[in-house]
Amino acid sequence: MQYCRRCVLPDTRPGVVIDADGVCSACRGAEDKTDIIDWAARAAAFERLVAMAKERATGYDCIVPVSGGKDSWYQVIEAKRRGLSVLAVTWRTPGRTAVGQRNLDAMVRNLGVDHIDYTIDPDVERRFMKAAFEELGATGLPMHMALFAIPIRLALQCRVPLIVWGENAQLEYGGTALERLAMHLDRDWLAKHGCLQSTDWTDWVGKEGLTEADLTAYRIPDALDAADFKVESIFLGSFFRWDSFENVRTAAEHGFVSSAADRKTGTWDFADIDCDFISLHHFLKWHKFGITRSFDTLSVEIRTGRRDRASAIDALKRRNWEAPLEDIAAFCAFQDKPLDWFWEICERHRNPTIWRKTGDIWRMPGFLIKDWDWRQSQPPAEA
Repeated sequence: MQYCRRCVLPDTRPGVVIDADGVCSACRGAEDKTDIIDWAARAAAFERLVAMAKERATGYDCIVPVSGGKDSWYQVIEAKRRGLSVLAVTWRTPGRTAVGQRNLDAMVRNLGVDHIDYTIDPDVERRFMKAAFEELGATGLPMHMALFAIPIRLALQCRVPLIVWGENAQLEYGGTALERLAMHLDRDWLAKHGCLQSTDWTDWVGKEGLTEADLTAYRIPDALDAADFKVESIFLGSFFRWDSFENVRTAAEHGFVSSAADRKTGTWDFADIDCDFISLHHFLKWHKFGITRSFDTLSVEIRTGRRDRASAIDALKRRNWEAPLEDIAAFCAFQDKPLDWFWEICERHRNPTIWRKTGDIWRMPGFLIKDWDWRQSQPPAEA
């Protein structure tokens, strides 16, 4: 594993490439924000999209996909500030937390938006999550497929001309130079990114007894163009500087709440708090890529000047592997499976190119932190 000399991301993370100077593509994205992107021109382009949406709309001007988290609050606030008529659309996680529900309710009430809370048959979600976890080690794949597919299909069916997504993940977390400058979330982007592992709903028909009808909500249209209607699908973070700390500050001014007690994973107490199962999506990065959620969040803090690399490494050492044991137990209960099933599947997806086992202890040769306590980062003995 090779690590960026500026942040703490390794080249095993999807989208991260470390160049000849030892700098990763995510840190180059931070440079793009200052050196390449003309934010005034991007803001003007966004205003033209706003005008287009208002001109073409016959009902709602735009759809904003929301979870109730701080970023979706920010997206709605920015859309409403420009006078857009917003339809907020949520894929309802089967593991929604109490704070997630409170924030979602407060968003609808305080920001004044119409809202669809789209619930998929929990048994279908259970079977889809089981299949994705066992085959690809990706509990979050059904979640991402649904949260992309549902707003896109509704936009086409309801003839809503604009979808306002959040950050451009390749600009924030690593991608090619072309991907970092992209402004649109389209079918090509979904085919490569979106945590879908290059699959679509058809690949899951027959798995765990899933039928075509079961997977209706996960069907992403082949294009964002109907025969006589075009939908613009854009990243808000490609038009305005994306800053999670500023987003939470803006959201909090309107009623968003979070606390350290709500935190599921990572170093931020205002992120990843809406769902009991989101922590599993991040935890599986440990086995596949050799990172935890904190590698991502601490690297963002380094890029925004909120901490230095040495303090980030110290924070990683103190947090160790961040296994979300309570959420793992909740997921196993949802699946009606014993704990040892979860850990057996994790082992099936452990990346053999970065992991080595000595005795009964798994280690990563060349790991960023030389004195890492590997005994702390092993599956619990009772599993």
